[in-house]
Formats: sequence, structure tokens, C-alpha cells
Amino acid sequence: MSEMRRVTAICNGTVVDHIPAGKALQVMQMLRVDVGRSNPISLVMNVPSGKVGRKDVLKIEDRELTQVELDRLALIAPHASVAIIRNYSVAEKREIELGEELVNIARCSFWNCITQNTREPLPHKLRVVGEDPLDVRCAYCGRTQSIDEMANSIL
Repeated sequence: MSEMRRVTAICNGTVVDHIPAGKALQVMQMLRVDVGRSNPISLVMNVPSGKVGRKDVLKIEDRELTQVELDRLALIAPHASVAIIRNYSVAEKREIELGEELVNIARCSFWNCITQNTREPLPHKLRVVGEDPLDVRCAYCGRTQSIDEMANSIL
């Protein structure tokens, strides 16, 4: 049985493939593609994948992801693949890499962290302590940050 195409091709934009199943809505929130934009977005969730079993796919028309957005994406989907589409063809593939330190990606969620002090502005630094499971901590106060907290405090 052949797999039916679930979403049409896009002329220009970004395709994020191999998002862990059920995480596409979090990805949209982290990338801020769900607010104040008029770009069409196609979302397919929980589809079969020979590579990872089940996956989500996100197609964002007329928008190419920046490096900062790729850094955010790495928090939720470090093994996703990103393709930049131009004129209905893959123009380039972008790498997602979860670095050891994330600078100015999200704020520390601890209300008493020094980064919350507006009189002494500091860069927002988060350290990746572990990848599986994901363990991210503030570089200043050491507090563990959850994905939900980071999604709500992106810069």
C-alpha cells in the first residue's frame, strides 16, 4: 500500500521533519510561529516513520529559520532535520546541534536568579548538563529548567 501525501508541497519556506511524536505544538511555541504571523503552517502529527517509529512534521511557508531558532529547536527535537525550500526544491539542509551552553535563548525561570535583576543585565546562559533525558540548568543559579518553562520564557 502506498503512503498518501498528507500535506502539499510548499514553494518557499522551511520543513522541520523527524520531530518527536507529539512535540510539534511545543516546537511551534518555541519558534513563535503560532503567534502574530500570517504565514501558512502545515502540521502533521504522529505519522509513521521508518527512522524513528512515529514523528511530527512542520511546514512553515515563506519563512526560513534563523540560527537562534535552530538552537531553540534543538531543545525539543535535537535529531530533527531542517530543509530550506526554494521554488519547490530543497535549497539547503540546516544542522541542528544542541550545544553545551545556550546564550540568550531563554530566561531562567527562578524568580530570584540574578538574571531577573534588571539593574545588572547579564546574558541569559543555560547549560546542557545531560541530553537523554534533557537536563538544562541556569549557569548562574544552577536551577534545572523544564522544557515548558523554557518554552514560556524564550527571548
